[in-house]
Amino acid sequence: MGKIVGGFATSHVLFSRAGHEVQADAVFAGMEEIGRRIDALSPDIVVIVSNDHMINFNTQFQAPFVVGIGASYTAFGDLGIPNDYSIPGEADFAQGFVDHASACDYDMGVVRAVRFDHGMAIPALFASPQGVRPVVPLYTNVDMRPVPSAKRCYRLGQVLADYIEKHRPADERVVVLGAGGMSHWVGVERQGDVNEEFDRWLLERFEAGDADALTGLSIQDIEARSGNGGVELINWIIMLGALGGAKAKTLYYEPMESWWTGMGGIAIEA
Repeated sequence: MGKIVGGFATSHVLFSRAGHEVQADAVFAGMEEIGRRIDALSPDIVVIVSNDHMINFNTQFQAPFVVGIGASYTAFGDLGIPNDYSIPGEADFAQGFVDHASACDYDMGVVRAVRFDHGMAIPALFASPQGVRPVVPLYTNVDMRPVPSAKRCYRLGQVLADYIEKHRPADERVVVLGAGGMSHWVGVERQGDVNEEFDRWLLERFEAGDADALTGLSIQDIEARSGNGGVELINWIIMLGALGGAKAKTLYYEPMESWWTGMGGIAIEA
C-alpha cells in the first residue's frame, strides 16, 4: 500500500528580478522552501499536475486530462530553462493510474513523448533537482472549452489517492504537486492585472481546507475573478483532492504586477 506523504502547490513561472528584487527573491525563496520540504519527505515519485502552454498540445487538440507514460522527459527550454534538462518518468505508475482512472469513469489521454515547458519544468526543478527522483506529469486542459470543472478535478485527486493506496507497492512514498496560477490574464484586455484580493481569498480557503468553497467555483467564475490564466487553479484543486481536503499552510504570496501575475505557494504535509 503506497502513501501520499505530502501535497504542494505553486505558481509555475519565474521572470527577471531586475527592478523588483525584494518580491522576486521572496518568490524564489518560497519555491526553494517547497523543494526543501519535498526533499525532507523523501518521496519515491512526484506527481506534477500542471498544464501545457501550446508546446505539446494546442487548440486543435486537448484532452481534459493527459498522463505522461514516458520513461524520461526533456525540457523545451522556455523561460531560460536549459533545453537539455532531463528528468526520469515512472511509466509503470503512470499507466497503472490511467487504468485505475478508467475504471473510475475517467478516460485519460496518454502521451509518451512530451517536452516540458515551464509549466512542468519549473516545478520539476524544485521537486526533483538534477532528476534525483522520477516525475509523473498529469496535464489538465485550461485552453479549450469545456475546461474540467473544479468538482471533477477534486474527484480526480481522490481517484489518484485511491490508486496509490490500493494499487501501489507497500511503503512507496508519493508527493503531489499542483502547479500554475495565481490570478493572471494572458493575451486579453486585462493582461497585466493581478487580483490580489481573490488570490488571498483562495489561499485562505486552502488554509481552512474548505474544499466545498473551492469546488463550488465554476470555471466561468474563476476566469472572471482570476483571469484565463487563473483557471490553472484546477491544478491546485486536484492536489487538494488527493490530500483529502486537508488544511494547507501558505508558504509565499506576492502580487507580482511586474510579472503580470499573482505568485503563491502552499504546503500540506500528510
